Amino acid sequence: MSIIAAYNEAWDNGNVDALAKLIHDECVFNPHVGGITMSKADILGFAGSENTPTSEHNRTLFENEEVGIAHSIVHFTNDSDSEAVLSFMRFKDGQIISMETGATPLSEDYKLIGN
Repeated sequence: MSIIAAYNEAWDNGNVDALAKLIHDECVFNPHVGGITMSKADILGFAGSENTPTSEHNRTLFENEEVGIAHSIVHFTNDSDSEAVLSFMRFKDGQIISMETGATPLSEDYKLIGN
């Protein structure tokens, strides 16, 4: 199974242990909102919380041993509108060492919640 497919499956199932094996200890995640940077611990904490976003239509656009590009529709629990999210990942030792996302809101009256 590809790294992206394994990540999506673990995220969708709330399997924090599987995510911990897929995310490198030195991972840096730069999400598309808030100008923040998250660590592995932050990602795992978010994945194990009640506010975990859900996704659908997960697609791997490209993946090799070094990088991966994925797209999905993400639904948030904080009343923020759903978004089409593009993720770029770098891999090291078969794990995700960095991830960055970009997104397109899916409603005309889009408002970012929590910024």
